[in-house]
Amino acid sequence: MKKLTKLFALCLALALCLSLLPAAHGATAPAATIDTSRKASLDLYKYDFTSANEAGILEWDTYVSTGLPDKAVEAALAPYAIQGVVFSYVKVADITTYSALEADGYRDMVLYGMEDHEATTQLLTALGLTAADAYRTEHNTLYFVSDVLVDALAAKLTENTSNLKNALEKFVADQGGVDLSETDEAGHSGATGLDLGLYLVVETYVPENVYNTTAPFFVSLPMTTIDGQNWNYDVTVYPKNETDMPTLEKTLRESKPDTGKHNGSTDDITDGYAHTGTGSDGDVVDYQIISTLPTITSNATALTTYTFVDTLSKGIAYNKQDVKLEWFQDAACTQKVTEWDEASGKFAVAYGTADHDSTTMTISMTASGLDEINNATTVYDSTSLYRGYSACTVRITYACTVNSSADVVYGDGGNPNEVQLTWKRTNTDYYDTLEDDCHFYTYGLDLTKKFNDSKGNFSKVQFVMHNDTDNYWVKAQLNEAEGVYYVTEHVAEEANATKFVPVSAGGQPGKVIVKGLEDDAYTITEVATDAGYTLLKDSVKVVITTKGDGEICPICGKEGVTATATVNGDAVAMTDELDLPSLGERKQAIFCIIPDSNDTSLNFLVGMLYTCAHKPGRVKQ
Repeated sequence: MKKLTKLFALCLALALCLSLLPAAHGATAPAATIDTSRKASLDLYKYDFTSANEAGILEWDTYVSTGLPDKAVEAALAPYAIQGVVFSYVKVADITTYSALEADGYRDMVLYGMEDHEATTQLLTALGLTAADAYRTEHNTLYFVSDVLVDALAAKLTENTSNLKNALEKFVADQGGVDLSETDEAGHSGATGLDLGLYLVVETYVPENVYNTTAPFFVSLPMTTIDGQNWNYDVTVYPKNETDMPTLEKTLRESKPDTGKHNGSTDDITDGYAHTGTGSDGDVVDYQIISTLPTITSNATALTTYTFVDTLSKGIAYNKQDVKLEWFQDAACTQKVTEWDEASGKFAVAYGTADHDSTTMTISMTASGLDEINNATTVYDSTSLYRGYSACTVRITYACTVNSSADVVYGDGGNPNEVQLTWKRTNTDYYDTLEDDCHFYTYGLDLTKKFNDSKGNFSKVQFVMHNDTDNYWVKAQLNEAEGVYYVTEHVAEEANATKFVPVSAGGQPGKVIVKGLEDDAYTITEVATDAGYTLLKDSVKVVITTKGDGEICPICGKEGVTATATVNGDAVAMTDELDLPSLGERKQAIFCIIPDSNDTSLNFLVGMLYTCAHKPGRVKQ
């Protein structure tokens, strides 16, 4: 289990609490009296202090709000305003000044009076206080100095920020807390016409990029000015928070049974997986999607949506019923937490279609799955700032099959396969997305058989194809309308291999077009030909190789792939047709009628006829 405590939590809480409460802290009150006939106001500005701090705009761990507007801060942080945050508030105490002569001297201080009832007990319990911690009690009212409340809140934030946030968020809701309007494009929200007193403010709903909500804080209306001499009835605060983003990566590999060049491991995210991969038609392709979740620290930062929409190119089909989600504590996916399958009820899978006849698979977390993501106790202990599967990594695996058809893109164009992640937090009107993709490549050969006299019957010719790299024979299915053979599977025995017969394609006879080949070495052998012709003397050696094409994909940021080929060691362009050598010449038949005689000189005559018949260009008449 992870046991993490954010060291800045105390600093953050103190910066907020100390700057927002009266500066008197139980000491001498300002000379000016509180005008109880007045109303107060609260203005709040929400900024992404994480990004501003990284940009060197503001040292957020040292800036302290004074309760007065700071136009310089607002101008500097305007580009970092966060829209869509909702704060809720509830009045918890009346503000009063107390003056009395006590045993140790005269007292003149600010006190906060809370009626001693169930709601007050709920608040004090969350803060680790009791009625006995009040400075004084009178007429069923508990009066507290600010120091006691500030110190209790700071201590509890240090002890367990997540639990305290949840407890105080519940308290505000139970007491009918009022929601401020969503922060606008300037990050601003606020309220006017507020009664004087002490208010508890909590961050209730946040957009997708806020992972660590502002610690709950008290606001005194009015509050003392920074010099402690006057009262400020119109308070402006700049709550601090942190933002982050999840990660997303999609990779693939050819499956091990289909000659994938890896170890076939199921628990190693680096074993053969890459943003580009090659294979044959009919192959199974393994896909994995890896995403590290954003941070979760309280109910307000809980994830309400975490959905993946996966898109496959037209020529590749989902195998279905095989989606698995594995959860890990680390990004390398070595420290496994748990595993979900489709029967777990933790996520739902739905299939559909998209542009260009591509297919989609949507993986969405169910209520049960989201509850575990947000509230699981298996990763972090009770002392941690984090909760659930905060910052954990999910690995999604599934398999697809490459179609044996023209739907597949053959060659350097590749078959892109994309994924989009959409996530939301508690303010469901706001969401964000990430995208990634990977690319599958497969290739084809365009062979042309030629007879030297152009008179042979192509239907009598047969070729077989052997993959020398992976030691299998190619099996394919002819699409007669297209005149194209599409690879369907690999076979171990030559007897089960396809006999490729040249056909007409695109108006040209003698074509053997084979599509769906991976980047390997192949041997093409003629095993049958027309009567009166000889077989090709030598097999044809074809080698397809791939390398980076130097083109960076705008989605995944990785290099694409381009292919080159050699035929019997000679380089050819990938758009060239491959002419099979014209060694299938007509056979020569010589018939000599000689008498039944012992005259051996006639054998010499037969030898001369044979020699003449086999001179280059000589054809039997």
